[in-house]
Amino acid sequence: MADFPGRTTVIGLGNPLMGDDALGLRARERLINSWNIPPTVDLVDGGTWGMNLLPIIEDASSLLFIDAIDRGAEPGTPIVLSGDEIPRALAHKVSPHQVDLSEVLAVAQLRGKLPRRMTMIGLQPQQVELGEGLSPPVEAGLDALVATAAHHLRLWGHACEPREVTASA
Repeated sequence: MADFPGRTTVIGLGNPLMGDDALGLRARERLINSWNIPPTVDLVDGGTWGMNLLPIIEDASSLLFIDAIDRGAEPGTPIVLSGDEIPRALAHKVSPHQVDLSEVLAVAQLRGKLPRRMTMIGLQPQQVELGEGLSPPVEAGLDALVATAAHHLRLWGHACEPREVTASA
């Protein structure tokens, strides 16, 4: 059993006008609408907030980012990064918000307020260009990505269960 989880913050990142870059926002929305999430978890629309995320990040004891992550893999491939892997992955930018996130994490680390647990999950994007909607391979991986987010929250001691779908009459 996990130790007492404290406050965990899930931050969905991305730009909804840039194709697959909207992945983190869409995954956060799906997590809210399809899962029962306990009050010990904050679900934040990080969008492209940049340095405005600093107090949110510093207040978390555990942090889960959801974003499109470019690792040169096949589009839709799941990617999980932890701890020090996150800043290194941000060196391969998918979107300008990742430059800001890299700086935010560096400031939090310099101030000694980086959360004790950090994980970033996402999918390899196919297209990050002006346009709404996810590409087919990224859209196809969205539900599995959201289930991965819930799995990490459960590992960190938060009771997360899928909502039951009720048929409407």
